[in-house]
Amino acid sequence: MRDSAGLVADTCAEAGHVHVVARDARWQRRARWAWRLAWVSMAAMLTEGVVGLWQGLSVGSIALIGWALGSLPEALGSAMVAWRFSGSRTLSETAERRAQIGVAWSFWLTAPYIAAESIHHLVDQRQAETSLIGIALTAGSLVLMPILGRVKHRLADLLGSAATAGEGTQNYLCGAQAAAVLIGLAVLAFWPGCWWFDPLVGMAIAAASVWQGVKSWRGEDCDC
Repeated sequence: MRDSAGLVADTCAEAGHVHVVARDARWQRRARWAWRLAWVSMAAMLTEGVVGLWQGLSVGSIALIGWALGSLPEALGSAMVAWRFSGSRTLSETAERRAQIGVAWSFWLTAPYIAAESIHHLVDQRQAETSLIGIALTAGSLVLMPILGRVKHRLADLLGSAATAGEGTQNYLCGAQAAAVLIGLAVLAFWPGCWWFDPLVGMAIAAASVWQGVKSWRGEDCDC
């Protein structure tokens, strides 16, 4: 809608609270930052996905494979935010909701595979090996992702954008997953008999992805 000054405004409602954000020049500068950070996230996620999948398949770690595969739909979520803040869509009243739905689907894409493989590994009592490259990769993600998530949540509040908030939550979730996978790889390195820990981490990743997808679909990541 437009306020009395003729500025385009964005409205975000949650739990009966309405927050109106004027889409002025400052808002558009912040939108460009959201666009840039989405591209940074895409590059990081694709790197994590390719290297993590390679290492996960090499050592048979379902947690590492699940985390790597989770990076690819997370990159899709970042692509949706980049799309949302590109060209004429920056001021579109419908692009925000479409991007929000796209981010929700990006959470859901790999959850069934991760859950199924985790159950398979538990039933077969399949033991994963330790990956030094995987440890280094997840440690790097543990540092980077919370920083990106914090910045994007701040931007989301200023922009009134649930899609950007959802993308920031994906970064937080990726960092939490990296911590879980890192702990799992360390457990396997020092206590090889704890073969069940790795698939349990995978199942936790799948459950968290489904729940965050539901929240993004409902627009509950809009921190008004």
